[in-house]
Amino acid sequence: MKNKNDAIFSDFISTRQATGRRNPHGKEYHLREFFLPVFLVLIVAGLFAKTFWVQIIRGDYYRNLSDTNRIRTIPVHAPRGVVLDRNGKPLVYNIPGFRETVNGKTKVLTNDEALVLIAQGKKDLEVDALRSYPYKEMFSHVLGYIGQISPEELKQPEFSDYLGNDLIGKMGIEAEYEPMLKGEDGKELVEVNSLGESVRKLGKTDPIPGENITVNLDLNIQKAAFSAMENVKKGAAIVSTPKGEILAMISKPSFDHNFFTLGATYKTATSSGYQNLPSILTDGESQPLLNRPVSGTYPPGSTFKLVVASAGLENKIIDENFKVEDKGRITVGEFSFANWYFTQYGRTDGEVDVVKGIQRSNDVFFYKLGEKIGVDKISKTASEFGLGKKLGIDLNSESTGLVPTQKWKQKEIGEPWYLGDTYHYSIGQGYLLTTPLQVNTWAEVIANGGTLYRPHILRNEKLNEPLKTGLLNDETRSLIRQGMINSCSPGGVAWPFFDFKVKNPRLKIDNKNYFEAPQATSSAGFKDYRKVSVACKTGTAEHGGKKTLPHAWITLFAPAYDPEIVVTVLSEESGEGSNIAAPIAKKILEDYFTRKKD
Repeated sequence: MKNKNDAIFSDFISTRQATGRRNPHGKEYHLREFFLPVFLVLIVAGLFAKTFWVQIIRGDYYRNLSDTNRIRTIPVHAPRGVVLDRNGKPLVYNIPGFRETVNGKTKVLTNDEALVLIAQGKKDLEVDALRSYPYKEMFSHVLGYIGQISPEELKQPEFSDYLGNDLIGKMGIEAEYEPMLKGEDGKELVEVNSLGESVRKLGKTDPIPGENITVNLDLNIQKAAFSAMENVKKGAAIVSTPKGEILAMISKPSFDHNFFTLGATYKTATSSGYQNLPSILTDGESQPLLNRPVSGTYPPGSTFKLVVASAGLENKIIDENFKVEDKGRITVGEFSFANWYFTQYGRTDGEVDVVKGIQRSNDVFFYKLGEKIGVDKISKTASEFGLGKKLGIDLNSESTGLVPTQKWKQKEIGEPWYLGDTYHYSIGQGYLLTTPLQVNTWAEVIANGGTLYRPHILRNEKLNEPLKTGLLNDETRSLIRQGMINSCSPGGVAWPFFDFKVKNPRLKIDNKNYFEAPQATSSAGFKDYRKVSVACKTGTAEHGGKKTLPHAWITLFAPAYDPEIVVTVLSEESGEGSNIAAPIAKKILEDYFTRKKD
């Protein structure tokens, strides 16, 4: 018999739960038996849908992603084109090497450097062809160097197809002819495992090397010019043909451009004094990276008298009969303007015409000539000769210089133009600034008879087209040339060229360009010597005050009547042109005419 408390015990509860409710058909309804099959069906459907999505809908994407993880693309860098001199001699080489990218910066590695890293387990080095400059400081400014492209350069249209780790020309020929010298990179496809180790090579696209280019530079002349400039601390030398073809170009101080291309461990024996890259980059006083022939601007001194003489003759202001009495000095109010001969030796040149004015570099003659011509006409002629503007040489960073006028002075300085300004201007001083390249170019105009050519490095006949013709008539050229010949002869001022001789029996004696010189030596080979006619003009340009030595200049061409070579030399802050620059130019000419075959 059960009492009323039985309901509180578990047996009662279990009995009540077990009896449950039955459906009308007499079958029990269990929720768990229904949920499990449905859940399994949903799981299978989901897996099927996911598989369909991955393999069918997004199959290409995941297949490419898998291949990307499995296949590595290794760039195969194209070697840059080789630069050849006019005789086919290479001026720059490509040597085997490597590169790696560290924090977005491209680092070039020599074979030895790379082998050390490979031995340490380095796997992502890229094979490359490194730029090597065998002549070191000799061609540093004109050839230039390469370096990693900058973010600013990447934004420029000409570099639209470059990558952030690409190396490009940064200076000189390397920069100017980047589109020709740069090749087209190839690539290599390599299958790798999960550890990143190479399993097999899948394919390769060969790189296309850059184009080789031939330049007007002559290795032998460049060597001679560099050797002649050995003792110059700061300066420039340019050698060209009368048609603007640059045969040699030197800027001092120089530097070894291999520091930029052959890695941090590169060592050099150099005469420049720069033993590493930081020493080059941080020398703000000597500015070794400044290409002085095209970027440096200086007062040209008495070399500018050639332009002033041209202005007077071409404008019919004077002729061969115009003369000035040299009395040693000219006084204007409180100011005195003296001739160098009077200042140094207390002597005068007497009556001076245009030929003697150039021969003796007579300041008094050119003071009066400049006064007669006027500043604006001098400046107009100077502009026609290429001054005050870029000549368009195929090198970057060319400077324009400065050709003053009356309006220029009033605008820039706020003062009128004075007669004293004209006197200074007429002898290449005052506000006038020129590049060594411009000085060399006006010597070319006189040498070739009145044609202005664009100076150019690349050897290409199309670049020999003149910029301007008819700058000098025959009479003007003849008078100026005679003054320059006399300047290099006894009685002139360029004493190193008095009776200039070389040993070369191949030079044909014509008693105009080449002469017999039996007195040159008493040896049995005296008949092998030739006297060479030279037309030159020296310059001594003051600057920076009386305590600073002047710039020494000379510009010349030879042989005088049928010129083949034009030479301009600048030695900064070193003394007189005849004492400093002329001996340097003489060494260059000696080498050229000694080697000349006919």
